[in-house]
Amino acid sequence: MRLFSVLFLSITLCAQALAACAQAADWHESPEVAATFAAAGVAGTFVLYDPAADTLTGHDRERAETRFVPASTFKIANTLIGLSCGAVSGVDVILPYGGKPQPVKAWEHDMSLREAIKISNVPVYQELARRIGLERMRAGLIRLNYGNAEVGTVADRFWLDGPLRISAVEQARFLVSLAGKGLPAPATYQAAVREILLVEQTPEWCLFAKTGSAMSVSPCVGWWVGWVEKGGRIYAFALNVDLGQEADTARRIGLGKACLKALGVI
Repeated sequence: MRLFSVLFLSITLCAQALAACAQAADWHESPEVAATFAAAGVAGTFVLYDPAADTLTGHDRERAETRFVPASTFKIANTLIGLSCGAVSGVDVILPYGGKPQPVKAWEHDMSLREAIKISNVPVYQELARRIGLERMRAGLIRLNYGNAEVGTVADRFWLDGPLRISAVEQARFLVSLAGKGLPAPATYQAAVREILLVEQTPEWCLFAKTGSAMSVSPCVGWWVGWVEKGGRIYAFALNVDLGQEADTARRIGLGKACLKALGVI
């Protein structure tokens, strides 16, 4: 019991130290990003974290520091925790979707996490979360300093309905650590998660990203988070917007890329 208490205290102190580092970073409000949002007519925030300069650049700092339900962006942490605790042995292990009709036809297949994260397969990741269980999930979130680390009492809905919440700034910091191999998790598992998040690459840069849509909360929120590797540097980003209509969901990636271009990252 004493060993557990010491371990928990160490994890908590580590999380507090990481949070303090996030607050210490300088914030720069970007007129270019603000203009991008104004042109799109979308309410939301975008933050870019440059760890080399320890700066946060973006639009609407207050919203960037406000926590929202992470929705399917949580698949990143879910994968890493699942691998780390042994709930799944690898990203290519096939998991069942459960056999029930799904709102997205492509989800109605048993599949690996590698495939499931690409199409944001909710039931497959719900199966992973149930295998992890609430106790190990809560411990994993605390260890990763992920948002408020609250999982409630329902093992397969807490990232969709709450109580788990995370801010755009916290998302960017979490992803910088993942991209830089700095999370408190085995390096091989961090590498596996990074691999399945790669969505685009050019001779100049590589883009790693994940979308998310929180449709069962009010207001509905859409996410696009990730990082860019360019010139030997890492730039993590997080966008979240109010989803007022179906068209807003499809615009997340385009808006996020426009912000990255406005800041000269891609």
